[in-house]
Amino acid sequence: MNKSNVCKILTLAVVIIIVASTLAYAVYNRNQRISLTNSKISPENISNKESEENINETNKSENEKEDVDDEKYKNDNKNEHKDIDESKLNNQDRDWYFMSKKDGSTPNPPREAVPYIKKFSGYYVGSSNKKHIYLTFDEGYENGYTCKILDTLKSNNVKVAFFVTDSYIKSNKDLIKRMVDEGHIVGNHTVNHKSMPQIAIKGFDAYEKELAQVENTFKEVTSKEMPKFFRPPMGKYSEKSLYYAEKLGYKSIFWSFAYKDYDEKKQPGEDYAKKHIIDSTHNGAIYLLHAMSKTNSDILDNLIKEWKNKGYEFESLSKLSYDGS
Repeated sequence: MNKSNVCKILTLAVVIIIVASTLAYAVYNRNQRISLTNSKISPENISNKESEENINETNKSENEKEDVDDEKYKNDNKNEHKDIDESKLNNQDRDWYFMSKKDGSTPNPPREAVPYIKKFSGYYVGSSNKKHIYLTFDEGYENGYTCKILDTLKSNNVKVAFFVTDSYIKSNKDLIKRMVDEGHIVGNHTVNHKSMPQIAIKGFDAYEKELAQVENTFKEVTSKEMPKFFRPPMGKYSEKSLYYAEKLGYKSIFWSFAYKDYDEKKQPGEDYAKKHIIDSTHNGAIYLLHAMSKTNSDILDNLIKEWKNKGYEFESLSKLSYDGS
């Protein structure tokens, strides 16, 4: 091998060594950058771009955590009363009333009731954004008019709610069965029609017994569970009594209209009653009427037709909602 060929071989070998070294160095640097990016180092030890990316990722993670925490707060807040100290609940016996308005807008509830109503599943009115009416009838005793009321409701295809006492169920089993068969809600009006705040003073067990007995009697007659709607007798309520009702799964149903129809010896005249009831119509109205009233039974058909002519629909308590829900 001559001297020229040896020089060429040596030169090629040097070039190969240089290229190999360059590639090895490049690979080394790449691995170092990957290691640096994946390592838990502070932003100031890496490039500005990498710092921004890490900070953005951190903020994103914190925001996601805040979203989760916010949702958890909403859920916890919605049910926060589940864990409240019952001994600190106000049990002052209060009377329900409403302040009607002449412009057809929603009547105002008692100011002192406002903090309790929504908190403990209480309703006195439905959504003011919908032309819905909720008809309810209280049944303390039978006066011979419920059958006519049911006939009128059936002929007009209207479903309502009847709030019944324990004694009413026992004395009027056929009427109760008919109410259920024709699609009406039969709600709880207690055993003895007494002030429930007074019952609440005796504790939760006494309160539960007052409602559970009605549930049991209803089931014996109908073979069905009683819907969880409760009409406080005489409109008496307290923070504690509303809490107990909700604890038992009930919605407490008050009203945005009632009038003096409960004295069978002093029944309101039909013309007055119709005008008063129609003039008081408002979106989401919950009407409390007494089924023992002859006047109510006589004017019901006209009332229903008038409401329908005005564009109102009759809704079930099972679809009650607050404004914005």
